[in-house]
Amino acid sequence: MERARAAILAHGGASRCNVFTRILLALFGEVPWNAVPVMPVEIMLLPGWFPFHVDKISYWSRTVLVPLLVLMALRPKARNPHGIRIPELFVEPPETVRDWISPPTPSVTGHAFALLDRLVRLGEPMFPAERRRRAIDKAVAFVTERLNGEDGLGGIFPAIANSLMMFDCLDYPPDHPDRVTAAAALRKLVILDGEQGYCQPCLSPVWDTALACHALMEAGEARLTAPVRQALDWLADKQVLDTVGDWAAVRPGLRPGGWAFQYANPHYPDLDDTAAVALALDRFDAERYETAIDRAAEWVLGMQSRNGGWGSFDADNTHYYLNHIPFADHGALLDPPTADVSARCLGFLAQRGLPNDHPAITGVLAFLRREQEADGSWFGRWGTNYIYGTWSVLAALNAAGIDPESAEIRRAVAWLLSHQRADGGWGESGESYWPDEPHGEAPYSTASQTAWALLALMAAGEVAHPAVARGITYLIETQDRDGNWDEPWYTAVGFPRVFYLRYHGYRAFFPLFALARYRRLSLANSRRVVYGL
Repeated sequence: MERARAAILAHGGASRCNVFTRILLALFGEVPWNAVPVMPVEIMLLPGWFPFHVDKISYWSRTVLVPLLVLMALRPKARNPHGIRIPELFVEPPETVRDWISPPTPSVTGHAFALLDRLVRLGEPMFPAERRRRAIDKAVAFVTERLNGEDGLGGIFPAIANSLMMFDCLDYPPDHPDRVTAAAALRKLVILDGEQGYCQPCLSPVWDTALACHALMEAGEARLTAPVRQALDWLADKQVLDTVGDWAAVRPGLRPGGWAFQYANPHYPDLDDTAAVALALDRFDAERYETAIDRAAEWVLGMQSRNGGWGSFDADNTHYYLNHIPFADHGALLDPPTADVSARCLGFLAQRGLPNDHPAITGVLAFLRREQEADGSWFGRWGTNYIYGTWSVLAALNAAGIDPESAEIRRAVAWLLSHQRADGGWGESGESYWPDEPHGEAPYSTASQTAWALLALMAAGEVAHPAVARGITYLIETQDRDGNWDEPWYTAVGFPRVFYLRYHGYRAFFPLFALARYRRLSLANSRRVVYGL
């Protein structure tokens, strides 16, 4: 605790924390409410054409923000029966801190939004009470419609926690069904195993099951057919076919057909999960799952953004000016198209047989070529980082039949080869998400990142390259007696530079996938395998 306090003070004290932490501190009375950017609940009443609207931000921002608006309007005082306070974490007393609100980016737009924050703060006390009541009612209606049973609002911890606090400060009794449901969803994320306790940010059964199926299919053993079929049948039943989610605000009339990340989250299916699941269904038995695959392809095609790429949950979520508002200091307010998700969608559509002259394919290929970094790598939004992004894109380009001698593939291969570590593996730290930090580097190798690099090189036709053999040797030599790999590092990301994830299955899925593919390609004396993942 002393070391943690010293680190906080060394970075300027608790007043330097981000907006979400400031809001919690304000609820506990540790900082004044003028430490928090103004986000009046009346936002809920703004028309869709207004520059700021909840439909213009990402799904995770939307589900976190809406119940938070109620909390910020009512400003309840958090229960603190032991009177615990943290004044020792401030360099100066919180009430004396000047310039609490500053733009997340030093720009003309950012400073304009900071000025707007001050003006709205002055006017907020004069907002009509009846209008505030209507706005709170609309926020509550938004939450209750998407409460999502015991899987929770948005299926993510911050939104679930905010929904429970919202019901509490609105004086919902403890036995009210909505409050009971929100509390159950929060408890569902808590892990207590007798030795440690922690709260998961979300659950990922659809994603994990799809990846496990891909790895097991690559192994190709007859004894695995039945469990893979059982898993894929379970996935097929999870397809969202009836709920028209928030994505329809920009794609009205499109039929739903995706998969969510969690056990249930029908308002927010995920393009990445949808492509990964549909890829697995198509590879295992395209005829058996034809209806589900076709419906997924219809939804994926309909969700392509105008720039040719795909985001995770929405289309054309590219209102970049909103990244300059003081509330957006976490840098993840939006859900724009990214290389890794776009590559997964390309891999699915190519494996499904769409030709390269199809407008969707030409669009995403152009997008991916534009997104390639100067060093030849691709950014990994949802996996750390450029190794993940480069694997995702090379796998998709392979599925699309792009010549492995093409310039973009050769540059990516050269980048991967130049970042192999002395032990034969690959590794990359979360520091690569900061501007000007090295890409693809870390003081260690990891099993999952090594597997991504190997899968990328094999997709580019480099199965016989000595670097691939060295990487395979690294995986073999670091496997433990249980058949798994030790990987304590965080190789996935929630919000770059803010919040990182550890998928416990990655250290098993991906090494198995890479080892099995290497065996299959070596036995077949083939340079490439044409699958979308």
